[in-house]
This record gives sequence, C-alpha cells and structure tokens, in this order.
Amino acid sequence: MDRPRSGSSQSSASSNDDTFDSSIGSTPSSPSKTRQRTTSTGSMPVNVLKTTQNRTIYTAGRPPWYDSHGELKEAFVIGLCGGSASGKTTVANRIIEALDVPWVSLLSLDSFYKVLNEEQHKKAEENEYNFDHPDAFDYGLLIQTLKNLKEGKCVEVPIYDFNTHARRKEQKTIYGANVIIFEGILSFAKKELVDIMDLRIFVDTDSDIRLARRLRRDISERGRDIEGVLKQYNKFVKPSFEQFIEPAIQHADIVVPRGAENDVAMELIVQHVHDQLEKRGLMFRSKLLMAHHNQPLPDTLTVVENTIQVQGLHTFIRNKNTCRDEFIFYSQRLTRILIESALALLPFEDCEVNTPQNTSYKGRKFTGRSEDGRSKLCGVSILRAGEVMEPALCEVCKDIRLGKILIQTNLDTDEPELHYLRLPKDIEKDHVILMDATVATGAAAMMAIRVLLDHDVPQENIMLLSLLMAESGVHTVAYAFPKVKIVTTAVDKEVNDNFHIIPGIGNFGDRYFGT
Repeated sequence: MDRPRSGSSQSSASSNDDTFDSSIGSTPSSPSKTRQRTTSTGSMPVNVLKTTQNRTIYTAGRPPWYDSHGELKEAFVIGLCGGSASGKTTVANRIIEALDVPWVSLLSLDSFYKVLNEEQHKKAEENEYNFDHPDAFDYGLLIQTLKNLKEGKCVEVPIYDFNTHARRKEQKTIYGANVIIFEGILSFAKKELVDIMDLRIFVDTDSDIRLARRLRRDISERGRDIEGVLKQYNKFVKPSFEQFIEPAIQHADIVVPRGAENDVAMELIVQHVHDQLEKRGLMFRSKLLMAHHNQPLPDTLTVVENTIQVQGLHTFIRNKNTCRDEFIFYSQRLTRILIESALALLPFEDCEVNTPQNTSYKGRKFTGRSEDGRSKLCGVSILRAGEVMEPALCEVCKDIRLGKILIQTNLDTDEPELHYLRLPKDIEKDHVILMDATVATGAAAMMAIRVLLDHDVPQENIMLLSLLMAESGVHTVAYAFPKVKIVTTAVDKEVNDNFHIIPGIGNFGDRYFGT
C-alpha cells in the first residue's frame, strides 16, 4: 500500500458492463429545505468534486469497519418511524448534518414498495390502492437488505417511482456505513426489523401539520389533484396511522415532538450516537506489528523457491542505486515468476486430450470453469503498487477479468482507508488473485480481503500475492483469514516505526512510477 502525497486526491477508474463500481467515502450534503422525492432514494450522495474535464475525484475514504482480527464491527442502525409527512427525512438529515462523520447511509422504506400487478396499478391510478398498509411493502427484501448493510456487505436497493407506481430498472448500490439511518411510516411494523435497530426514534407531529405537508407534496411533486389526495388520506392514510403507526410508538427509545424543530431532542440523539461511535473506534495498525511476534510462519504461506535467479532479481530491486528503468524491468520479471508459481496452487484435475498424431495425452486442467467455458478466475489489484502486477497476470491467463481496490494511508491517523473499488461481475463465483507489491503490517491487505468477503467471495477462493512481505503482515493476514492462501517471493523480518519493511525495497510505488 502506498502513502498518498499530501493534499492529493485520486481520480476514479471507468466502469464497464462486467464490473461493479463504487466510489468510497460519503460525507452527506446539507439537507434541502424541501423534500424532493418523486423516486425513492438509497443513500446520501458521495463527497465528490467535478473538474472542468468532467473527471470525478473522490475526496474521502472509508476507515476500517472491522477489528485487528478481521472481524466485522457492525454499523450503528437508527430507525425513524412516524406518520406520513411527519418530517422523518428532515430529522434524518438533521442527524446526519450534526453527526459530521463520514459513511452515513440513508435507507428509506419507500424503496421497498412491492411490484404492483395490473389490477393494483389500476387501483393506484384511481387512488384506491392502500400504500400505507404493511402489505404494500416487501419486508422480506427489506430485512435482508438492512441485515446485509449492518454487516458491511454490498446491497442493491430498488428505486421506486411514485409517478408510475413501479420500480425502475436501475438500482442504487450501497456498500456499508458507520451509521445507517432507516426511515419510513411503518419502519417499526415488524419485530425482526425493529430488532436490527440500535436506536429507535418516533417523530411525533400534529395531524393537521402532516396533512398540510402531504397536500403540498403530493400536488406539487407527484402531480396529484387535491380531491384525490384528500380521498386517499381519509380512506387509507389516517386509518393506517391509527391502526399501525401510532401504536408503534411503544417500540421507540426516543419520541421527538415537533420533529426536526425540537433542538433539544436533536442534540440528545446526536450525542448518544457520537458516544456509540466512539466505542466502535478502530485504531489498530500499530497493534498489528507485535500481535504475533516470534510465532512460526503459517502453513497457508508459500514462498517461491529461492533460486539464484530469484536472489539476483531481489538484488537488483533492493539496491537503492538501481535506476528506474532497471527497477521496472526486474520487478516485472520477478512478478512473472511469482504469478507462475501461484497458479500452480489453484485447483486442477486430470484430463486427457488427443494430440495431432491421434494419440492421447494425460494432462491437467484448471477446475474453475463456468458452463459457458469462461475461466472462473479473476485478478484484483490493490492500487497503486498492485496494479503493476496486472500485465504479468494477463500474459499467463488469457482473457482474465481484472478489478481494482484503491486503499491509501490517512496521513493524520496512519490507518488505511478505502477510496474506490471496481470488481468483476459475479466475483463471488471466482477464484480471486489479490495483488499488492509489498505487504508490511498487512493493514491494506486485510481491508482488501474484507472487501472481497463482503462481496461473498469465499475465503478459500482468495490468494494474496506480493513480491515482498514482512513477517508481521503474513501473520496478520493468516490469523485474521486462515483460509486465504499467501504467496510471496521473500519474507523480511522487520517493520520500522514508519511501517516500512526492513531491509525491504523502499517505497515500491515511488520507485516504479518515478514519483
């Protein structure tokens, strides 16, 4: 993992149809004064800058969401319930703004309306369909989505269009958070849903105010007429509030009268959440150095045979006087040897083929093939140094799919931060070769592996490749993820106070890219 230049930002890589793209590091924008919602939303917008060349630059990163053993630290989930137009979204935005922490996701119950059949569509157009009844929502999908979010996993959230009463084809991708705020009129309707929440808030607003807000919203934003809005309110909204929503106040930890206007309640909520987040604070990189001191190297580690050729290549790249051109040339040669050795550790099976002389040859072939013949093998590089290993991988694995994970060190905390990821589609079905040029403490490698696990890649299908590793990094990865295979060309014993491997090769990225 490379340390970034002071004050630098990173440009995103482009996406394609075969990859999952995500910018990392959301800092919520200031809440708008009016609620513009003709479609449901999945999360707060990410903190980005747009340049004149229409290039996107991400300005924040996601800190670790797991402990020094690689175990997940669940997100803090706040549930907001209240009547229609009670001000739940405004309260959510006030909380987000006051928290002033990165990685807050806003999830709305509105995203989980069920898909309507033809008869239900007709009723909806005539204001005869009850959108305020628990049966109108897909709670099975909602509960699983919220559970996955709390566990840090990637989720796809439906986008519901209130004008057409249908889900859009596109979905909103959310990948984890420190805090998740879930709001909706019936967010307390299911016990399994309530049990996921760490803090439950009921927004209590006068019924006349709620009706006035609903009239203004449905007429101006959703194109309804006043007669239709009042008809729907009296027939469905008011009875549902009295039957399902108002009784749910018993589940609330905090009741907020007057909604976001209640400054005292807002301050108490924000202070409570801050206290909880402090308990979940994760500052562990320095702990990794001594966590497994003087322990034998794990069985999951494979070190490439230390031939004269390997020793010679290390001599070139470790020499501080080696010029950049030679450093690039010899590190690429060493990378090729590393990858060739690592491929032999993949699962193979016996096979028999016919030669041009019409005789049989008993050989071996990689077992990871899909039904359409595609190799179920992909590579993922940890940017930026890991990216230099991609050409060697492509030279020996035809048509291999590649992904990228950008992890940088925060200069203030010395902790790794996740800034960007682009992973191949259906990566959970593949064997994954994870590449980083060097591994010192193992902090970046842990984060990258945690990302892969969050995307449902089995541990045993991950192989970490690095030209040079420190013993502390090997132990860190092996202890946290005992089924991950580790392959390197050399293991050095020490890491200094600046987290550099000793004797090491210096900053690989700086030497390779000439920065």
